[in-house]
Amino acid sequence: MKLDILVLAAHPDDAELGAGGTIARHVKLGYKVGIIDFTEGELGTRGTPDTRRDEAAAAAKILGVSVRENLKLKDGFFQNDPVHQLAVIRAIRKYQPEIVLANAVYDRHVDHGKGASLAYDACFLSGLKKIETADENGGAQAAWRPNIVYHFIQSLFIEPDFIVDVSDAWDVKMNAIKAFKTQFFDPDSTEPETFISKPGFMKMIESRGLEFGHTIGVTYGEGFTVRRYPGVDDLFDLK
Repeated sequence: MKLDILVLAAHPDDAELGAGGTIARHVKLGYKVGIIDFTEGELGTRGTPDTRRDEAAAAAKILGVSVRENLKLKDGFFQNDPVHQLAVIRAIRKYQPEIVLANAVYDRHVDHGKGASLAYDACFLSGLKKIETADENGGAQAAWRPNIVYHFIQSLFIEPDFIVDVSDAWDVKMNAIKAFKTQFFDPDSTEPETFISKPGFMKMIESRGLEFGHTIGVTYGEGFTVRRYPGVDDLFDLK
């Protein structure tokens, strides 16, 4: 299956938190979007890999993505090295996306910056014909390089290079986030409190969405950064 947009995320729920509105909006526009989670989030304080797997599937259904897979890399310990690059290259070549959305270039969680670098480097390497990979059936994969990689913004504030209007997809984004029931605020939970399970975390997501939206004159927005300047051939494509 060829995808228009592929989200490469370190953990289940990263895609929803950073780009859930953008994903839902582009699905609504008719684009094929998929998510590849690098890890199962097995080091997370709350929940288990099994619950995260079920929650990720529920969130994917809410967003309407065409596919969601998990590479089962080691949470907290995966690296941007040849072994892990090849795993991501196989996924990129399998789905041949035009656009890749990836983790924030830096953040409070060490996996987010690593995930950003791993995704970015794998996208470049995936276009090199002399790197040979095989699909699940042992067939040779063709080289493929996405046109662009955009990085969503996560817990730490990063100045965005551009902002996507997600006003009409905000409720979908929030419902997809809430599908990760073990991870976020639940007054009845007996699990330890974490950075993202505090009530204030959801308020931060809401306020940031409003701030980004206000910046471009809409209700809600999601910010992204780039490593190279995007081009435009029609000024009316810009708000």
